[in-house]
Amino acid sequence: MTARVVTLDLDGVADKAGLMDRCVRDLPLPDWFGRNWDALADVLSDPGLWSADGSEGGVEEETVVVVRNWERYAGARPDEWATAHEVFSQASALTVALALGGSS
Repeated sequence: MTARVVTLDLDGVADKAGLMDRCVRDLPLPDWFGRNWDALADVLSDPGLWSADGSEGGVEEETVVVVRNWERYAGARPDEWATAHEVFSQASALTVALALGGSS
């Protein structure tokens, strides 16, 4: 099995709207993505969106979303970050990893 890595860069994100905008920019989300917590949870748990060929029975390729530069947002908006962290933690169609330290 191979892994496809996608980076979600939160540098400069200051609020929930900015986080949702960044998700749209950095992640391959469908046009119907509603830019709210429930919609984010739905897309991160939909195997059809993350399989290699776009189907639930698609090619086995794990998707890993690496969240970078999240610390400033987490510190500025701890309640929002707690919700975002919960949504990321419960994603069932992919793996979400928080990058620690540095900007590399």
